[in-house]
Amino acid sequence: MIPSQVQQPVTLLESVSPYGSRRLTVEYDGLTTAAYLHDDTSPISAAWIANHVPAPASTDQARVEAGHAPVMPAGRTRQPAGRPPLDAGTLEALWFEEGDGVAVLENGRLLAVIPGWADMSRGMPGYSRDVIGQTPFGWSLEDALEGLAPRVDKAGAYWRWRQSPNGWGQFQQALLGHLMPRLGPGAHYWEASAGRQPVVGISERPGVPHRPYTVLSTVGMSCQRMPVVEQVLDDPREYARVELALATTLPSAQAARVFLWLATYPWRAVTWFGPGHSVKWYHEESTFPLGGSTAAGTAAGTAAGAVLLLDSPGSLLGPDAPDLSGFSFGGDPVRWLWIVPISERDRQLAKERGSASLINRLAAQRRSWVVSG
Repeated sequence: MIPSQVQQPVTLLESVSPYGSRRLTVEYDGLTTAAYLHDDTSPISAAWIANHVPAPASTDQARVEAGHAPVMPAGRTRQPAGRPPLDAGTLEALWFEEGDGVAVLENGRLLAVIPGWADMSRGMPGYSRDVIGQTPFGWSLEDALEGLAPRVDKAGAYWRWRQSPNGWGQFQQALLGHLMPRLGPGAHYWEASAGRQPVVGISERPGVPHRPYTVLSTVGMSCQRMPVVEQVLDDPREYARVELALATTLPSAQAARVFLWLATYPWRAVTWFGPGHSVKWYHEESTFPLGGSTAAGTAAGTAAGAVLLLDSPGSLLGPDAPDLSGFSFGGDPVRWLWIVPISERDRQLAKERGSASLINRLAAQRRSWVVSG
């Protein structure tokens, strides 16, 4: 007989993702322990971890409906007699490189994993070491180890490298070295992430005789994979890492402000940037750093308040775009996406009819991909 009295849950472990967009809690209520993955407002997924009392024959539905973690039925747990309460000091969180999923380790061994694709609303819980098969509250970690164990090992190796004294400097110098023969010497370099993860800089490459415009490029977005990509693409390798670039004749310090918004956006909003994606400016259109009605190159009388991201801007008017391909990190190629300011009306068109329709419209308007004042 399971006691009906449930004590106030005690938090054994709490951890915020390196990018601040997800939070993990592991909670113990006297009968069970469970892990929860939260966004800014609420839990988005969970994984039952352990019973601490003998397992019942079936799920106590009333307990679940009351909002408590279930006591796993005997046929679904590897420890039907229950296990002693977990020691908080033995638990640690290991976040995936993307920051949208997390593993829970007990004494360095995998205890549970809540990957980025786990979603309670879609009946996809996290994975737990003590679960047998698939239940609404957790899936068997053992059954998924072939795919999850390499991900966890890779996450551990990534953060050890990222937190090493020379990790970021090695990446930064490699990327700046990649840009040098393609865009010429750098001038100003700005910090775009206010010292928080992911660390991203902005490199200014002034115009040269054969290129009468400045190129601004992020430096650091590709140092970590973007969230969500693996949830929407069968093979995320080609799209998991990006940098952003802007070709402009506007004052560089003004134009570079657009990166303060965009450079960390995928990890902050738990989303991804791909070719043809468009993003709405977060503030009033009058504050958009790439100009107003005509300065941004939009149609006359239409204020720019969004951006379109293109990997092949040559479909629009303007000179040939510099080829920035050839850089890779973590075994993945890095894709540069060029920023083209558009109006909110343009963004809605792309949303409703697809980016190809918008690109055709901009081309018909003889829009240039080089942003001018």
